[in-house]
Amino acid sequence: MTKKKRVKKKEEKRVYDQDLYSKLSINNLILFSLYSLRESKQKVTFERLLKECFSLFPKAFSFSEYKKWPDSRKLDRPLRTLRKKKLISGNPKSYFSLTKSGKKLAEELGKILRQKKLL
Repeated sequence: MTKKKRVKKKEEKRVYDQDLYSKLSINNLILFSLYSLRESKQKVTFERLLKECFSLFPKAFSFSEYKKWPDSRKLDRPLRTLRKKKLISGNPKSYFSLTKSGKKLAEELGKILRQKKLL
Protein backbone atom coordinates (compact mmCIF):
# COMPACT_ATOMS: atom_id res chain seq x y z
CA MET A 1 0.00 0.00 0.00
CA THR A 2 1.44 3.35 -0.98
CA LYS A 3 1.69 6.28 1.37
CA LYS A 4 -1.01 8.18 -0.53
CA LYS A 5 -3.49 5.32 -0.14
CA ARG A 6 -2.72 5.03 3.58
CA VAL A 7 -3.41 8.73 4.10
CA LYS A 8 -6.72 8.53 2.24
CA LYS A 9 -7.80 5.47 4.22
CA LYS A 10 -6.90 7.18 7.50
CA GLU A 11 -8.87 10.31 6.56
CA GLU A 12 -12.04 8.40 5.67
CA LYS A 13 -14.73 9.18 8.21
CA ARG A 14 -17.92 7.42 9.00
CA VAL A 15 -21.08 9.25 8.04
CA TYR A 16 -23.86 8.32 10.43
CA ASP A 17 -27.43 7.45 9.51
CA GLN A 18 -29.40 10.65 8.93
CA ASP A 19 -32.63 9.19 10.33
CA LEU A 20 -30.84 8.48 13.59
CA TYR A 21 -28.79 11.64 14.00
CA SER A 22 -31.68 13.88 13.01
CA LYS A 23 -33.35 12.82 16.28
CA LEU A 24 -30.36 14.04 18.32
CA SER A 25 -29.87 17.68 19.26
CA ILE A 26 -27.28 19.81 17.50
CA ASN A 27 -25.53 20.15 20.90
CA ASN A 28 -25.16 16.37 21.12
CA LEU A 29 -23.85 16.13 17.56
CA ILE A 30 -21.24 18.81 18.30
CA LEU A 31 -20.28 17.09 21.53
CA PHE A 32 -19.78 13.78 19.75
CA SER A 33 -17.78 15.44 16.95
CA LEU A 34 -15.49 17.04 19.52
CA TYR A 35 -15.07 13.63 21.18
CA SER A 36 -14.27 12.07 17.81
CA LEU A 37 -11.50 14.62 17.20
CA ARG A 38 -10.04 14.20 20.68
CA GLU A 39 -9.95 10.43 20.24
CA SER A 40 -7.81 10.94 17.15
CA LYS A 41 -5.45 13.12 19.24
CA GLN A 42 -6.09 16.34 17.31
CA LYS A 43 -6.23 19.85 18.68
CA VAL A 44 -9.78 21.01 18.25
CA THR A 45 -9.95 24.44 16.65
CA PHE A 46 -13.26 25.96 15.59
CA GLU A 47 -12.50 25.28 11.92
CA ARG A 48 -11.49 21.68 12.56
CA LEU A 49 -14.64 21.11 14.64
CA LEU A 50 -16.81 22.54 11.87
CA LYS A 51 -15.19 20.21 9.34
CA GLU A 52 -15.70 17.21 11.63
CA CYS A 53 -19.36 18.06 12.32
CA PHE A 54 -20.05 18.48 8.62
CA SER A 55 -18.16 15.29 7.71
CA LEU A 56 -19.99 13.12 10.24
CA PHE A 57 -23.43 14.75 10.03
CA PRO A 58 -23.68 16.55 6.66
CA LYS A 59 -27.42 17.23 6.65
CA ALA A 60 -27.40 18.78 10.12
CA PHE A 61 -24.49 21.15 9.45
CA SER A 62 -25.02 22.27 5.86
CA PHE A 63 -26.58 25.42 4.50
CA SER A 64 -30.24 24.89 3.71
CA GLU A 65 -29.83 25.95 0.07
CA TYR A 66 -26.24 24.74 -0.48
CA LYS A 67 -26.11 21.20 0.89
CA LYS A 68 -22.45 20.68 -0.04
CA TRP A 69 -21.19 23.52 2.17
CA PRO A 70 -20.90 23.61 5.97
CA ASP A 71 -22.69 26.39 7.84
CA SER A 72 -20.54 27.69 10.70
CA ARG A 73 -23.47 29.59 12.20
CA LYS A 74 -24.88 26.27 13.38
CA LEU A 75 -22.02 25.95 15.88
CA ASP A 76 -22.00 29.41 17.50
CA ARG A 77 -24.86 29.27 20.01
CA PRO A 78 -24.61 25.54 20.73
CA LEU A 79 -20.93 25.94 21.66
CA ARG A 80 -21.85 28.68 24.13
CA THR A 81 -24.59 26.48 25.55
CA LEU A 82 -22.23 23.53 25.93
CA ARG A 83 -19.74 25.79 27.74
CA LYS A 84 -22.48 27.14 30.00
CA LYS A 85 -23.50 23.57 30.89
CA LYS A 86 -19.82 22.85 31.63
CA LEU A 87 -19.62 20.05 29.05
CA ILE A 88 -16.80 21.72 27.11
CA SER A 89 -14.15 24.35 27.70
CA GLY A 90 -12.32 26.65 25.33
CA ASN A 91 -13.32 29.19 22.71
CA PRO A 92 -13.16 29.78 18.94
CA LYS A 93 -9.92 31.78 19.24
CA SER A 94 -8.04 28.91 20.87
CA TYR A 95 -9.02 25.26 21.25
CA PHE A 96 -11.98 23.30 22.56
CA SER A 97 -11.87 20.35 24.92
CA LEU A 98 -14.35 18.15 26.71
CA THR A 99 -14.84 18.31 30.44
CA LYS A 100 -15.17 15.08 32.41
CA SER A 101 -18.98 15.19 32.24
CA GLY A 102 -18.85 16.15 28.55
CA LYS A 103 -16.64 13.16 27.76
CA LYS A 104 -19.00 10.81 29.60
CA LEU A 105 -22.01 12.10 27.66
CA ALA A 106 -20.10 11.94 24.34
CA GLU A 107 -19.16 8.31 25.00
CA GLU A 108 -22.85 7.49 25.57
CA LEU A 109 -23.73 9.25 22.31
CA GLY A 110 -21.08 7.21 20.53
CA LYS A 111 -22.70 3.99 21.70
CA ILE A 112 -26.09 5.19 20.46
CA LEU A 113 -24.70 6.14 17.05
CA ARG A 114 -22.78 2.89 16.63
CA GLN A 115 -25.74 0.72 17.67
CA LYS A 116 -28.01 2.70 15.34
CA LYS A 117 -30.80 3.09 17.86
CA LEU A 118 -31.96 5.73 20.29
CA LEU A 119 -32.48 4.74 23.89
